[in-house]
Amino acid sequence: MFHHTHTVSRRRAVQQGLGLAAGLALTGRIVPGAIAQDPTELTLALDWYPNANHAGLYLAQDRGYFDEAGVAVEIYTPADPAAALQTVGAGRDTFGISYHSEILFAREQEVPVVSVAALVQHPLNCLMMLESSGIERPSDLAGGTVGMAGLPSDEAYLQTMLEHDGASMDDVEIVNVGFDLLPALLSERVDAVIGTYWTHETILAEQEGNPVTYLRVEEWGVPDYYELILAAGESTVDDQGEAITAFLGAMQRGFVDAAADPDAALEVLLAASPDLDAEVERQGLELLLPLWSDAGAVAPGTQTAERWDAFGSWMTEQGLLGEGVDIAAAWNGGLLPASEALPAG
Repeated sequence: MFHHTHTVSRRRAVQQGLGLAAGLALTGRIVPGAIAQDPTELTLALDWYPNANHAGLYLAQDRGYFDEAGVAVEIYTPADPAAALQTVGAGRDTFGISYHSEILFAREQEVPVVSVAALVQHPLNCLMMLESSGIERPSDLAGGTVGMAGLPSDEAYLQTMLEHDGASMDDVEIVNVGFDLLPALLSERVDAVIGTYWTHETILAEQEGNPVTYLRVEEWGVPDYYELILAAGESTVDDQGEAITAFLGAMQRGFVDAAADPDAALEVLLAASPDLDAEVERQGLELLLPLWSDAGAVAPGTQTAERWDAFGSWMTEQGLLGEGVDIAAAWNGGLLPASEALPAG
């Protein structure tokens, strides 16, 4: 029903999180003192300007973990974040931050990129309503209006959520509001919006005195997926596997530290991006910390075949993705250093 033509990577100031207790023991780290004379130079293209989602990266850099791992990392915001997978696939950047669905879309277009780590273990996208609306489940939207940015994936999320709750797209009116999702909701131009993050826009709405409620997509029929991923090019993986593993180990340390000391992470983040609203980022970090490690159940960066297969199958069923995309080839979990997982809770 839905056909993907060209989906633009969402430029959102997302706050995503990692929930690692300070005691997470990581193994396979590069030992200080065993640093190469000449560090391997790596570049990392962000999906947006620095924000809470990137806290562990900046803390790892600030505390010298990349240096210890023998890699020199340039983290930057590209002029066009939507093109990050193109530059990564071409080998012009070592890494790029993107989205689970975008990796699959890129693979379908024969862009040679691979997910090497999942930065956020669960979706952040949600269906958001004003608290005063009384809407408590998708079927309550029957007869109402839903604002969205025009992305096929958001339409598929909404359809799945409605059908999961016994309703259908025929029961609602879709209004394309572009990326002005929050203003459309707060002005009551629409009854609900999909495409906002429950870790960011909810905070902004509350700041403006507009309490909101939200429904998480994975709790209403959409397969659980990774919101943000770290991508590398196939040739980079082949040629620089050891450097990638070293980088990922240092990155894990940064996220563990950020979870244990979010104040320190916020300080480093604000230094990297002074225009951020410190209070929004602070609240975002609190919501996001559990998502970096699935509430401490896995190490940062963890990916599973089960989640990739389930989400890929759903995308295919929704007509978002062609039948011929090799889901297993879209990710590589073998480069992440071995680490001990914490018991949930």
